[in-house]
Amino acid sequence: MHLSQDIKPISYLKSKTADVINNVNENQRSVIITQNGEAKAVIQDIKSYENMQNSLNLLKLIVQSENDIENNHIIRQEDMFNNLEKKLFG
Repeated sequence: MHLSQDIKPISYLKSKTADVINNVNENQRSVIITQNGEAKAVIQDIKSYENMQNSLNLLKLIVQSENDIENNHIIRQEDMFNNLEKKLFG
């Protein structure tokens, strides 16, 4: 992160919104917006946002899987495929 470039006050955003959006999309770096000296918002390009959401969803699946293993909510692979075949082919 380049603090001099990546943190901007809200007044800067108000006066240069198009520039901020263009820079975020070109550089794929988030910009932190401050108000009264405190960080209040983050602006990022859509691709980075989608990647972050996908990563979070994968992490949630991993946590759920770990919880299932800890709670012994598991099924043998062979049984799972047999059940799937029964559902698909009757």
